[in-house]
Parts: sequence; structure tokens; C-alpha cells
Amino acid sequence: MSSSSVAPAHKTAPWLTLAGLLLVALNLRPALTSVAPVLGAIGDAMGLGSIGQSVLTTLPVLCLGLAAPAAPRLAHRLGAERAVLIVLAVLGAALAVRPFIGVAGLFIGTAIAGGAIGIMGVLLPGLVKRDFPDQIGLMTGLYTMLLNLGAALAAGATEPLRLVFDHDWQAALAFWLVPAVVAGGLWWSQLAPRPQKTRPRRSGQRLLCEPLAWQVTAFMGLQSSLAYIVFGWLPTILVDRGMQPVAAGLVLSTSILVQVASALVVPWVATRLTDQRGVLVAVLAVTLTGLAGCLYAPLGWIWPVAVVLGLGQGGSFSMALTLLALRAPDADSAAELSGMAQGAGYVMAAMGPLAIGVIHDWRGSWAACGVLLAVIGVAAMLAGLGAGRNRWISAG
Repeated sequence: MSSSSVAPAHKTAPWLTLAGLLLVALNLRPALTSVAPVLGAIGDAMGLGSIGQSVLTTLPVLCLGLAAPAAPRLAHRLGAERAVLIVLAVLGAALAVRPFIGVAGLFIGTAIAGGAIGIMGVLLPGLVKRDFPDQIGLMTGLYTMLLNLGAALAAGATEPLRLVFDHDWQAALAFWLVPAVVAGGLWWSQLAPRPQKTRPRRSGQRLLCEPLAWQVTAFMGLQSSLAYIVFGWLPTILVDRGMQPVAAGLVLSTSILVQVASALVVPWVATRLTDQRGVLVAVLAVTLTGLAGCLYAPLGWIWPVAVVLGLGQGGSFSMALTLLALRAPDADSAAELSGMAQGAGYVMAAMGPLAIGVIHDWRGSWAACGVLLAVIGVAAMLAGLGAGRNRWISAG
């Protein structure tokens, strides 16, 4: 029997495999969430206006989607484990240099970091499906929990780091190279001397004709759009509403940290149900409630509102990842679905942060953005009603 493109390079202790997956997951958001807390300082230092800042927050999300289709090809040529290691090294290099090489370098480094994250994000769900086929809900929850923890740490610590580093936003951004180096060291220690041969890569083109694949993709993209709007703009929104920058960053960090709980619990519950439609609608309803509170509720309520928002977004993102495994009959199909959903989905998601910045400039008010958030949330619910059915995409 020929091996798949995600076949393991060699046998490794399950706990070590899990530790490697979780440490890589920890690095899938700091490059993105570390920017928003110091966006004002970056704008002042680099002369970026609202449109430039909007592009900076949109660019990595767009590159997540544009780079995702490269993941299956890299896995075929190098093996999934080696592909992850090489791309993790690229991410580390981008994090190390992007703050120090001017405006062009900042945008290019951010784009490269986003692309690297997009490739790893496609590869990891297939590895989870392969290595833990009987524990998909739990392992996806753990993986998402560490992803959210990394996002929360970067959102909450970057502005305090800037103050510690004598108001140096460049050093604060470069700090997030450290967890990438640690993850790379552990991942490298598990590789065999030579990659295992793989069977020819199957084309993901067939999925373009499957409505279920598009429903999963739409759910991934629309819920991600809401997430990246929060990552990119929430601190700025709260500062404009009267909060101090450090406090605004901590609100974002708290919201993301709360996601850890729902990211672990929601997939565990959902995988025990006949289908997941009710769960998908519920987590999006909670997300929209939290978003409305951030825009319209008095600032005295912002901390409980941040908790509500975090519970909704943690559940919706972890369910988007869980669907990649639940709607696929095998690890190769999961990798193909992951490539499509995260490729097209993140390109779709990138439009959200940019649209929010444009609407704010046009109307001069963050409150005017509420209609767009509601439209995205309702559309995600409709996609979830299709993606949540107990169905599989066809095996290739």
C-alpha cells in the first residue's frame, strides 16, 4: 500500500508528536496579533495613515490565503514534517527582520510571515487527522487552544514589551521570534534523516465541484474575517472610544485568552453530536453579541463583553478547523479540503479588516461598521447550516 503525502517520516512518541504540534500552533498568530497593539506607534514612526494601517492589517491575512495552495505541493516534495520545519524557519526570519528594514521591509516581512502561517495552517490539520484519527475533537481543541494562547500572548504583551524596551516597537515585534525558535528546535529533533517517499499528489481541483467543500470554505472564511477584524482593529476602536493603549491591548488579549476554553470544549462536544449545525449557529450568535458590545456597550461593560466575544470566536474558529477533519474521509482528503478552505477562505477573510478601515474613513465612526459585521456573521451562519451536516466530501 503506497503512503500518503502526509505519511510520517518516522515513528515518534505520541506525546512528543503532540508537543511539536502544539508548539508550532503557538506560532500561528503572534505575527498577526502583535501588530495591532502597537499600530499607532508604527503609524507615527513610519508615517502610515489609516489606509496604510488598514493594508498592514489586511496583508498577512490575504497572504494566508494566497500561500495556502502551496502547502500540498511542499508536502509532496519534502514530506509534511520537513515542509513545516522549513516554513517555520521562514517565519522566524521574517519576524526577525521585518521591523528593522523600513516601510517596504515591514510590509514585505509581514506578507512573508502571513504566507508562512498560511502554509503551516494547511498542513497541521492533516497531521492531526493522520496521527490522532480517533481523537480529532480533543486534539483539534488542544491545537486551537495553543494557537489562541499564542495570539493572546502577543496581543497582551507587545505593548508592555514596547514600554520595557524603552518605547521601541521594533524590538517588541522582533521578540516573537523566540517562540518560533523554540518550536523549530523541537520539531527538528523529531525528523528522520531522510524523508519517506510519497505517492503522487492528487489534485484538489475536484473539490471545486462539491457544494459541501464550498460551504466549509465559506464558513472558514467568514468566521475568520470577523476574527481578523478583531485582531487588527479592536485595540484601535477601544482607544478611540477612550481607553488607554495598554488597557485596550489587554482587552484584546483577554478576549483571545478566553478562546482557549471554548476552543477546547466546543469541538469535544460537537464531535459527539449527529451533526454540528446547531453548534455552528450558536457560536456565531455569541460572537455577534460580543462584537455588538465592543462597538455600542458602555466601556464599563467592556471586560464581560470581551469574555463573550472570546467564547464565541474560540468556538467558531475551532469548529472551522474541526470541520476540515469531520467532512473528510481520510488524511489526504482532509489536507485537500484544508488547502481549499484556508486558501480561498483567508483571501475572503482579508477583505474584512480592509473594509472596516474604509468604512471608518468614509463615515468617521466605528459604530457604522456594525452593519458589515452583522452581514458577515449572518452569512457565516448560513454557510454553517450547510457545512454542519453529517456528510463527507468524496475521496479522491
